Amino acid sequence: MIIFEDEHLLVANKPAGLNTHAPSPFAGEGLHEWLRNSDPRRAALAIIHRLDKETSGLIVFGKTTEANRSLTQQFEQRAVRKKYVLLTDRKTAFDRLTARSWLRRAGEKYLGQPAGAEGAAAETAFSRVQPPRPMPAGLEPVGRRCCAAIVEPSRPMPGGPESCFVWEAEPATGRTHQIRVHAAAHGFPILGDTLYGGTPAARVYLHAAQLGFRHPAGGENVLFDAPPDFAADPRAALRAAVIDPGVTDAFRLVHGAADGWPGLYADRLGEFLLAQSAGALTGEQRAWIEELGRRFSARGIYHKILRRQAGNRPSPETGPQWLAGEKAPDEIAVRENGLRFAMRLGEGGSPGLFLDQRENRRRLLTGYIAPDFTLARPARVLNAFACACGFSVCAAAGGARVTSLDLSKKSLDWGKRNFALNGLEPAAHNFIFGDAFAWFRRLAKKGRLFDVIILDPPTFSRSREHGVFRAEKDYGTLAAAALPLLERDGVLLASTNAATLPPERFLEMVALAVTRAGRRVTRQHYAPQPPDFPAHRQEPACLKTVWLRVS
Repeated sequence: MIIFEDEHLLVANKPAGLNTHAPSPFAGEGLHEWLRNSDPRRAALAIIHRLDKETSGLIVFGKTTEANRSLTQQFEQRAVRKKYVLLTDRKTAFDRLTARSWLRRAGEKYLGQPAGAEGAAAETAFSRVQPPRPMPAGLEPVGRRCCAAIVEPSRPMPGGPESCFVWEAEPATGRTHQIRVHAAAHGFPILGDTLYGGTPAARVYLHAAQLGFRHPAGGENVLFDAPPDFAADPRAALRAAVIDPGVTDAFRLVHGAADGWPGLYADRLGEFLLAQSAGALTGEQRAWIEELGRRFSARGIYHKILRRQAGNRPSPETGPQWLAGEKAPDEIAVRENGLRFAMRLGEGGSPGLFLDQRENRRRLLTGYIAPDFTLARPARVLNAFACACGFSVCAAAGGARVTSLDLSKKSLDWGKRNFALNGLEPAAHNFIFGDAFAWFRRLAKKGRLFDVIILDPPTFSRSREHGVFRAEKDYGTLAAAALPLLERDGVLLASTNAATLPPERFLEMVALAVTRAGRRVTRQHYAPQPPDFPAHRQEPACLKTVWLRVS
């Protein structure tokens, strides 16, 4: 996704489906946050201009005060060269057009009005691409076959558009929704732009293909090109933009309604694919899952029926069932952020790694949580609900001495296997079997302190010593029980996947526990789900994580 980067600026090729910045505090990260929070060299990254969520293409960020000032001035003075490519299924009688209007906001839309009316002036030059001029990569052929696939790559629309027309747009100004408003106002709304009258499609087919400006340091003119690939599935393009296949081959491919498949989830697990749904797959769902398997040459495909509180024992109802291709061995190894983890598709609960915690594990591995928030090395780490020890492995690989605590001996043995897979000696770390609340009390009596405590409990659990735990009701009690073990200025990683617990209430519960313990939060970073688990109105984010430094 990174086209160019030096010490002054960063140019990215943003995928469709990713915001420039997070639209709200608890929504998924936008491109800006994702870049800043993933690499300390980008901690000062600043937004200079924006692209709509469904618009793909080139965007530039500043990395220094001088670069921000220079780039902002160039945009304000209209000295930046911008060229977009769009698709429409509407035929026009003209090949060229310069659209001028004044734009004002009206709810979610912007309205174009005659010059002089209330709003801001906007101007866009349009030209239709005509053969034999070479088409941008991914666009040819521009006929019915291409357009039918573009409308919905997984489910072609019957009676789709007869033809697609390719237009270039060069905006002289930089108003929100400018190109979309102008194209619709002149009879050729962008394919997929239903807000402005476009035909429904897999995405809004608008792409920022060219960006030119004066380099803020050297002063030389630079021009960046990123031809559109409109034939690509936008869901796959989003994953390709944020996942480095050289270090990670376990991630989510389809996330329910957010990816156009309500109730259907699919994960890539190394060379295998695991689909999940509330019931048996429909014929359409199975066809799509098998198509996904072909796209990344999956050796085998499995399906699991989701059951609430199904327990941990494999059974015909809870364990994944083989669907197609080869059957998986008892254990497969996947890569995540350069580390290896053992996955077991025959398990009834988790196959070994909760993929939505990938970015939090990376933070623990690298010690970089967010700008101005890092972990000291080495550290004493307590992973209180270790499961198969994914967090523990990352902490140990980052140089920490780790204590892994879990109510399952089998999970802890699995964790030791993950340590060994990464050349880490399990004997150099502690593995404790038992109830978390009971062990918190025992460790406190012994005066044990930890620099980092990880709390990622199951949404619901029951133990002989503590009884029933429900995250929605008891998370504050859990945090309070752990705080006596946290070193002064230590870091608490508090996380839950409880769907019915609002993030505001979750943060309130944790903050209240800190206050009642007579302690104070000096640094806080809220971490949402990673981009391959996109949040959507029909698919709200479940994972809630906050990193706290507590004095």
